[in-house]
Order: sequence, then structure tokens, then C-alpha cells
Amino acid sequence: MAKNAKAVAAPAVQKKNTWMQIKRDKWMYALLIPGVLYFIIFHIIPLWGIFIAMKDYYAGVPFFKAEFVGFDNFVRFFCSAGFIRLLRNTLIISIMNIVFFFPLPIILALLLNEIKVQWYKKALQTLVYVPHFVSMVVIASITMMLLKSGATETSSGGAIYEMTKAISGHGETWMESKVAIYWVLLVQNMWKETGWGTIIFLAALAGVDVEQYEAAIVDGASRLQQLIYITVPAIMSTVVTMFILRMGSVLNTGFEQIILMQNDVNRSATETFDTYVYNIGRVEGNYGYSSAVGLFKSIVSLICIQASNRLAKHVGQEGLF
Repeated sequence: MAKNAKAVAAPAVQKKNTWMQIKRDKWMYALLIPGVLYFIIFHIIPLWGIFIAMKDYYAGVPFFKAEFVGFDNFVRFFCSAGFIRLLRNTLIISIMNIVFFFPLPIILALLLNEIKVQWYKKALQTLVYVPHFVSMVVIASITMMLLKSGATETSSGGAIYEMTKAISGHGETWMESKVAIYWVLLVQNMWKETGWGTIIFLAALAGVDVEQYEAAIVDGASRLQQLIYITVPAIMSTVVTMFILRMGSVLNTGFEQIILMQNDVNRSATETFDTYVYNIGRVEGNYGYSSAVGLFKSIVSLICIQASNRLAKHVGQEGLF
């Protein structure tokens, strides 16, 4: 009987302790309110829009009067001739960003962390942060000016075009090439976001215990050995977390950047799910079909997060959840 009474009383005591903790830290919990409201208003309430993907819904048609078509929009999308092309273009851009761009903020953070002169370190950090605040419209305009090809033999093109023309005898048509455009998009991302991406990794590096480095110096460890055996393992959990989050947006390729860099020649190589949803939804007004494509992206993102999180735990990391 005593054991049963304790078992019944345990949840009540735990509940009382929880409310006491909330009451004690009420102002800290109050700081959560803006974030919670943001997710409720902009992420949870709009979820009812999922049902649009199962309707033949166009702009101007009352939602409840639109014909319910079930999974016809999904079948139509998967069976369309452009599905494979969209998937290929999206995966090429996304995989290139993961392979070439994702490690750069980590490498740059490790390099910045090795700088001991504080004013020089802060100056470099400021310089690499600045491109993040430059509008993609400005970056696209500068890129086009640098890469534009000469309209005729006598007219001059952009600076990079003229340089390649002087070296090889013919200018590289970067904006018209269905292969080179992928590298143009990658370099834009690398220049714009590498510095900004170092913030989280520098914060993780700031939490490394200095005594570990002091002990390693006493043992005769070189700077490279300290980097390999102390610094990198210390931020590995942060790297894994950021990688899992990145996998959640594997089908997001940056709508603004691609729509600005598209032209009639490279469209077949740069048309992705993001631009396709825009063209079908906003331009043609077929919200039911475009919502189905968007829902497909969300489901794939959820699967990728779950898979990458399980893989992280399988290799001995904590994972995201």
C-alpha cells in the first residue's frame, strides 16, 4: 500500500515542482512568447493550406467551392515530363552546395580562431560578414556585368569574359552555359554566406576549455595536433547539428537567386522546384497544383531530417532530437 501511495504521489510532486520552476523563472519563460507566437501565426495556423493541394483550386475560386481531386495533383506532378528535370536540377544545385559550400564556414571559423591578434581578427570577421547584407539583386547585377558576353565580335563583354577571351582566345559564356551556371550560383553563395555562416562555429569554438590547449602544449602538441585532437572534436556536435538542419532544406535552392540568374538559354538547367512553384502558383494561378509540389518538398525535407538524425546517432553523435 505504501508503494502504491508513493507511486500516486510522485506525479503530483513532479507537477508541483514543475509549476514552482515556471513561477521562479517566469520572466525567462516570458521571453519565449514572441518566438512561440511567430511559429503559431506563421507556421502552425497556415498548415490548413495543405488541403489546397487536394483541390483543383485556382485564384478567384472560393476555397470551399473548389473541386476536391484527392491525390490527382500529386499524380499529375510525378507523371509530368518535367519532374525528372526539376529533381535533377534541384539535386545538382543542392549537392554542390553541401559538398563545396557547407564545409567553408567551418574551415573559415577554424582559421579565424587561430588568429591571436584581436583587432586583426575582428577586422577580418567584419569583412567576411559584410557580403551577407548585400542584396541578391545587387549580387546578380554585378555577376551579369562581370560575365556578360560581347554581343558582337567588336563589342566588349564583362571583365571576366574578356579575361578568359584574352587567355584562351574565346570568351566563356558563363550565363548561357548549362553547366557553368551551376558554378556561378555556387560561387555567389560562397561569397555571400560563408562569412555569416562562421558565427555559430565561432561561438562553439569560444566554449572550448583553454586548459585543454595548455595541457596539450605542455605535452608538446603542435598547433596542427591541437586543431585535430581538441578543436575539431569540440565543435563536431555543432557541425552535425548544422548538417542535419541543412539536409532539411535539401530541395530548397534559393528562389531569389535562381530567378534572377535565369535566362531563356539556361532555363532548362536552372528550373528548380522553387521556381516551378512560383511559375505555376503565382504566374498561372494554379494554387492547388503548386501547393502539391510544395507539400512534396516538405515531406522530402522531413524524411531527410529524420534520416540524417538517425545516421548521426548511428555514428556516435547526439543528433538533433
